[in-house]
Amino acid sequence: MIVRQAANVLDLLEFFAQERRPATLSEVAEHFGWPRSSTFNLLTTLAERGYLYEPKPRAGYYPTGRWLSQAQAAADAEPLPPWTKLILAELAADTGETVAIGGAAGTMAVFLDVVESSASVRYFGHVGHRIPIHACSTGRALLLQYPTAERMALYRKIEFKRYGPYTPISIDMVEAELRRSVERGYCESYADYSPDLAGVAMPLGVADRRLAIVVAGPMFRMADRMVAVAKAIGRAVERHAR
Repeated sequence: MIVRQAANVLDLLEFFAQERRPATLSEVAEHFGWPRSSTFNLLTTLAERGYLYEPKPRAGYYPTGRWLSQAQAAADAEPLPPWTKLILAELAADTGETVAIGGAAGTMAVFLDVVESSASVRYFGHVGHRIPIHACSTGRALLLQYPTAERMALYRKIEFKRYGPYTPISIDMVEAELRRSVERGYCESYADYSPDLAGVAMPLGVADRRLAIVVAGPMFRMADRMVAVAKAIGRAVERHAR
């Protein structure tokens, strides 16, 4: 379920991040197709709370640093361990693919930190990217860390649908894939969610937190390297995780 007012605020922030310039009420309203009255209320509310300002008279609104300071304060209270940066950088260099740290957000897996591959054809991951938790290697590496009863309760909230040819579309199929993951020592996906994308993921041992690390890239580069990539992840985690 999407709360439209909250979504509008986030859409506005993403708009400024993309445009990187002030925008007038008319420009914002026209860009999103919002009524001018609703746009005015949103912009003035954010301005009164200190999140927007007018750099020049009648030149439009622009975000203040309050967004960053509030986000930084929240992030500082629950940071990723500093050694995760080392793992990301090492695996990106070793594999040449995109590497990410994932966490759980309800029925979704969400990327918390990402180092993108430098290859022209690559997986374009970004912080905040969300994927159905059952339909990707990252999510299944997270599910392995759930007690069985909690995992079963989570399944009841999932809408099982086929995103790709190998998407598990039932509880039994997900559980079977988790068992195979334990047997092989890592989680994998082949176009389970994104076409032509393969991924290798493992749980990332952090006390009291459920995190996973994934290396993902186009299937034509990953298909013959899954075991090698899994070994690289295992070595990096063993070397750096505390």
